[in-house]
Amino acid sequence: MRSTTLLALLALVLLYLVSGALVFQALEQPHEQQAQRELGEVREKFLRAHPCVSDQELGHFIKEVADALGGGADPETNSTSNSSHSVWNLGSAFFFSGTIITTIGYGNAALRTDAGRLFCIFYALVGIPLFGILLAGVGDRLGSSLRRGIGHIEAIFLKWHVPPELVRVLSAVLFLLIGCLLFVLTPTFVFCYVEGWSKLEAIYFVIVTLTTVGFGDYVAGADPKQDTPAYQPLVWFWILLGLAYFASVLTTIGNWLRVVSRRTRAEMGGLTAQAASWTGTVTARVTQRGPTAPPPEKERPLLPPPPAPTQPVVRPLSPEPTEKVDPPSPPTASALDYPSENLAFIDESSDTQSERGCALARTPRGRRRPNPPRKPARPGPASKRLSSLTL
Repeated sequence: MRSTTLLALLALVLLYLVSGALVFQALEQPHEQQAQRELGEVREKFLRAHPCVSDQELGHFIKEVADALGGGADPETNSTSNSSHSVWNLGSAFFFSGTIITTIGYGNAALRTDAGRLFCIFYALVGIPLFGILLAGVGDRLGSSLRRGIGHIEAIFLKWHVPPELVRVLSAVLFLLIGCLLFVLTPTFVFCYVEGWSKLEAIYFVIVTLTTVGFGDYVAGADPKQDTPAYQPLVWFWILLGLAYFASVLTTIGNWLRVVSRRTRAEMGGLTAQAASWTGTVTARVTQRGPTAPPPEKERPLLPPPPAPTQPVVRPLSPEPTEKVDPPSPPTASALDYPSENLAFIDESSDTQSERGCALARTPRGRRRPNPPRKPARPGPASKRLSSLTL
C-alpha cells in the first residue's frame, strides 16, 4: 500500500473514531450523570435511615460488594456450597474458556488468582491459533454447503431464462439472508425467550458477540436463575458457527475485491500500453522526419502565399508541328577543334548497326551468331562531310 493511501486511510479511521466518540458522549454522558445522582440520593437516604453507620463504613461496604460481584458472587444468596449457581461450574468454565480462545472476553467473570492468570496467558497463546485454524475449516465447509444449496436455486433461475448478472446478485443476497436467518434472527428470538431480554437487547448481544466485541453487560447464561448445565456450551457452539459464517462472508468480500482490483489493474495496464504504443509511434515518426521536418505553425516564417494553381488547358491531339530548321551557319573553330572526339560515337553506332544487320541476314534460323569483336572507331561519312566544311 502506498504511503499516501495509508495516510488517507489513517485519517479516515481517526475521523471515524472522533465522530463515534462525540456521538457516544452525547448519548451516554447524561445517563451516567443521572445514575450518579441517583446513587448519591440512595446513599444519603440510607445514612439518614441508619445514623449509626458512618459514611466511610458505607463506602467501604459498597466497594467490597462491587469486588464480590466482579468475582461472580451472587448478592441474593448467602449459600456458598451450592455449585449450580457458581460462575466456575463445569458449564460456565467451559464457556469462559471458549470466550478466551474466541477473543470475545465478556469480562463478566475475571480471574482473581495469580495461578489462574498465569495459566490464562499460555492457554490463550495456544488456544487462539488453534481456534483460528478450526474457524477457517468450519467457515470453508459452511460456505461451501451454503453455496451448494444456492447453486440449485441458481439453476432454477437459469432455467427460467433469468439473466446471469441478475442471478449472481440474487445468489449473493440469498447467501446473506440465509446466514442472517440462521445465525442472527433465530438466536435473537431464542435469547428473548430464554433470557427474558427485549428484542433490542437480544440482537445487541448477538451482534456484539459475533463481532467479538464482547462488552459483558449482557451475557447468555450469566443469570443465576439459569441453572441448565448444557446451556452455555450450546451458546458457544452457536458462537463457533456464527463466527465461521461471518468469516466466510468476509472471505467472499475479500475475493470479490481482489477480482475487482485485478480487473482494474488489467484495464489500467491496457490503457498504459496503448499510451506507450501511441507515444512510441509519434516519436518514431518525428525521428524519421529528422531536421527537415517543417517547423510548427507558430514558428514558420511569414512567406508570400503561393500562386493559385491554374487549370491545365486540355488541347485536342494534333500532329506535332515540324520544327523549322535553320540553314547551318558556318561553325566556329573553337567548337570543332576536335571533331573526331565529338562525333565518333555516331560513326561507331552506324557502322556497328550495319554490320549486325548483315550478320543476322547470313545467320540461319534457330542459330545465333556471336557478336564480332568491337573495332576501333573510324571516321564515317558524316565526319568526312564535316571535315570538308571545315576546310
